[in-house]
Amino acid sequence: MTNPLIVADAATIDAEWMTMALRHAGVLGSGSVAGLTRKAVGNGLVADSYRFEMTYAGDAGSAPCSVVGKFPATDPVSRKAGSEHVLYLREVSFYRELAGMLEIHTPHAYVAEVDPETDDFTLLLADLAPARQGDQLAGCSVADARVALREAAMLHAPRWGDASIETIDWLVNRPARLQPVIEAALPAIADLFQERYDGVLEPEYIDLVNRLPAALASSREDRSAPRTIMHGDFRLDNILFDVYGGARPMATLDWQTITVGPALTDVAYFLSAGLDPDVRRAHEIELVRGYHAELLARGITGYGWDDCWRDYRRYTLHGIMMGVFSALSVERTERGDALFLKMTRGACAQALDHDSFAFWEG
Repeated sequence: MTNPLIVADAATIDAEWMTMALRHAGVLGSGSVAGLTRKAVGNGLVADSYRFEMTYAGDAGSAPCSVVGKFPATDPVSRKAGSEHVLYLREVSFYRELAGMLEIHTPHAYVAEVDPETDDFTLLLADLAPARQGDQLAGCSVADARVALREAAMLHAPRWGDASIETIDWLVNRPARLQPVIEAALPAIADLFQERYDGVLEPEYIDLVNRLPAALASSREDRSAPRTIMHGDFRLDNILFDVYGGARPMATLDWQTITVGPALTDVAYFLSAGLDPDVRRAHEIELVRGYHAELLARGITGYGWDDCWRDYRRYTLHGIMMGVFSALSVERTERGDALFLKMTRGACAQALDHDSFAFWEG
């Protein structure tokens, strides 16, 4: 039986559907949605997002004036990537099963539905506006980075070292089955990345891209760092600052890459992608120390500063992989080219600064 809450095309959403969805969520009284408008928002690469603003007739109850809807990408290349890498199922499942168990701030989901056969899905989320959208190309201030790493600790601490999360099928088992396929394809993807950006990316960074597949394969087998829930794409385009007009300092969006792994992967990735290399070099010890202090304040024990700094230094490879792999997985755009080059450069510079490949080679 078709789930009426799943809408693959946002253009088909009308007042009648929105009335049904908000009543299903328990926030609309006896009234109904009288009218709505739709406007594209965000910079999503494998899904399309829109803000819907509503007017009501009759008793609206606690229904919101606006919501943000998220749907499969209309671009076929991006949609294929979303399906093949279990991104749609992971994000919907996060909102349904995990969001309420973590301390990091995320939007409330009024609707979170997915068809596992077709990968059609619908997310109807609380609108966090007014807020300040993070911008990956512009980067962020050191003050914003402090806020982001505090929120990262709020994500990582609640399930730190929790073996039970390793048994969640959509979170661990299904993505793990894709890993051999990804690792087998990565050398060819790295070659295509180099062809696309030949003469643009610096030679020392090209060398790291060439070495990336073997080093990543080695790092995948490592279990020496504590494992927890990690975002997987924790960067500025997926962050809103000063949400609800400053009522909260930050909220994190786009949970399509949620997984289980070493927490410092998110930290290293955020700093390499969000701060220019010179700024990162000047402030990264202070910022990572702040993150570590927040972990301790939230009850994490047995994980000293030396452990934290070591893991920060060795888990920089994820940032390179995200720049390289994502560039070949979604629709090519001018902003995408600038974004993936910036991400790759930042992560390569970080890896060279910390001799990260030495942890996984030889």
